[in-house]
Amino acid sequence: MPQLASRVKRLSPSPIREILEVISQPGMVSFAGGLPSPASFPALNNLSVPNEELQYGASEGNVALRELIAAQLTERGIDTSPDRVLVLSGSQQGIDLVAKLLIEEGASVAVESPTYLAALQVFSLFGASYCCFSPDSMQSINAQSSPALVYSIPTFQNPSGHCYSHEQRCSLAAAVDACDAVFFEDDPYRDLVYEACDRTPVCSLLQRSDWVYQSSFSKSLAPGLRLGYLTASESLFPLLVRAKQAADLHSNRVCQHIAHQLLSSPGAGARLKQLVDDYRRRRDHFDTLLQRYFGDIAQWQLPVGGLFFWLDLTAAPTLDTQPLLRAAVQQGVAFMPGEPFFADASAGCGALRLNFSHASAAEAERGLATLADLFSSAIAAHLTAPNHACVVTPDVAL
Repeated sequence: MPQLASRVKRLSPSPIREILEVISQPGMVSFAGGLPSPASFPALNNLSVPNEELQYGASEGNVALRELIAAQLTERGIDTSPDRVLVLSGSQQGIDLVAKLLIEEGASVAVESPTYLAALQVFSLFGASYCCFSPDSMQSINAQSSPALVYSIPTFQNPSGHCYSHEQRCSLAAAVDACDAVFFEDDPYRDLVYEACDRTPVCSLLQRSDWVYQSSFSKSLAPGLRLGYLTASESLFPLLVRAKQAADLHSNRVCQHIAHQLLSSPGAGARLKQLVDDYRRRRDHFDTLLQRYFGDIAQWQLPVGGLFFWLDLTAAPTLDTQPLLRAAVQQGVAFMPGEPFFADASAGCGALRLNFSHASAAEAERGLATLADLFSSAIAAHLTAPNHACVVTPDVAL
């Protein structure tokens, strides 16, 4: 056995990755990963790729695509320009690059509770310790905790679906400025908006702190393109470019060219509107089904954007939902237990995340009916057990 780096002991498998392997099984209904509807993927029949796009290119990315991204970011109120846009191999790469720059062993990282589980996976690999906050409680982000990094998804948060109000965005910006941490804003769902809400980037409200802002084309175009992008304050951007160079030199040039053609085409706006309208209908149908099947055992908020419902099991708030995943998969349904979304390993019991964008209407009804029966039986058994305390089991391997 070779001598491995000490951080390898913190290299945990992703529950999402294991579930993605399962949901390809015939007949499986997936509410697990943030999978877009296959019907939403753009047609690529008439797209052409110039021969020069097959050559190596600049680490920052396709110039025309960066110009388009910079124009959109400027409209959102973010201080940037095309030469401060970095095209990523998916927004997950942005999380990795930021962690490499900022997280030393034992460094404090402030995260929402709950938060994106793949961000926790990366931060923990580099040795992060955590202080947690919520949209209504920013007191953990202060100079005393001295966070090196504050990571947040203010718009259609994953997994909760919460969208910060303008007051909450201002409070978060003020808290970051007060502790002089680097602020990392992850914004992959902002285009999937179904009701009027504030989507002002928190980065645009900062007065003194350095920042990184990133988003993705995975939800609005296609995840198989594996393209995201970031911009950052002037002091951080050159370092992120160097980290990108060291990681993979540059993102896929063919995919960048395809993305630019799609985003700059005359029908791009109409296509996005059609996508949003379809997801709004799926969301509303899913909410109706949840009321039918989970109304007696759980509560949730109707998400104003994004791809997820977050359910709290009011009938059994201390139920560990992870062991139920294997049983659900055996019955042809996949979901995400709540526990992996919390930095505190003892938190997250009695919660689950459900994606509404992937399953058809018929699949959604069949899957939620199956889950409701499974959870109702588990809740009944849990409530008759002598000890109702939540004891989180290790991640359930599938």
